[in-house]
Amino acid sequence: MNQNLHVKLVENTNSESVTHLLHQLNPLLDITLIKKRQKEMFEFDNYICFGLYLNDTLIGITCAWIMVRIYCGKQIEIDNVILDSRHQSKGYGNVLLNYIEKWAIDNDCETIELNTYVQNPRSHKFYFNNDYKILGFHFQKKL
Repeated sequence: MNQNLHVKLVENTNSESVTHLLHQLNPLLDITLIKKRQKEMFEFDNYICFGLYLNDTLIGITCAWIMVRIYCGKQIEIDNVILDSRHQSKGYGNVLLNYIEKWAIDNDCETIELNTYVQNPRSHKFYFNNDYKILGFHFQKKL
């Protein structure tokens, strides 16, 4: 594994590099809307962003909510798991996920949950390979 690969909390969550990665995951959304939502997301105290860096370049992010739920206790729900398309299939996603799992344990989380798009079978395989299980369906109603 590359010695210059490391994970840390992202301090400037409104940076262009974060916006670029969010747009890769959501290419049909207008960049202005992504920037607006990006700003709003990080106004919450329990929303954080982990960055995967190769040398000093941000190549992946995972945002996360910290919450407590009756059925599972304190949990981290990871959101917007993105690895720059130029760096996929190199094992870097495992580095990011392993860091987050260790961080969650160190911060007394009992579980990790996430949503992934139905149309993204590569992500399904990745999470199955990392011992994640499907618990249910995620429903949405547009308002």
